[in-house]
Amino acid sequence: MAASKIQALWNHPAGPKTIHFWAPTFKWGISIANIADFAKPPEKISYPQQIAVACTGVIWTRYSTVITPKNWNLFSVNVAMAGTGIYQLARKIRHDYFSEEEELVAKES
Repeated sequence: MAASKIQALWNHPAGPKTIHFWAPTFKWGISIANIADFAKPPEKISYPQQIAVACTGVIWTRYSTVITPKNWNLFSVNVAMAGTGIYQLARKIRHDYFSEEEELVAKES
């Protein structure tokens, strides 16, 4: 039973013998690194890097549902990339544009 499932995975059109398996697998590294950067101070976050991560995630999440065969690993890694990129951009924007208003309100009080 287990051997047949392993053989089915091995021979699948999006299995480990194809780039369709390994490309999204390596993209998980980018998502994990972005999660590790949640601890990084917002002033050290890069707009261009996070825009690239978020846009790549959004675009390829859409197209991973169109290609045949369906590659759910590609879909899920791009959802993670879009989510982490958008979260990091929100942190950076909040720090750069909204923290100053809070400081001004605190000084006036």
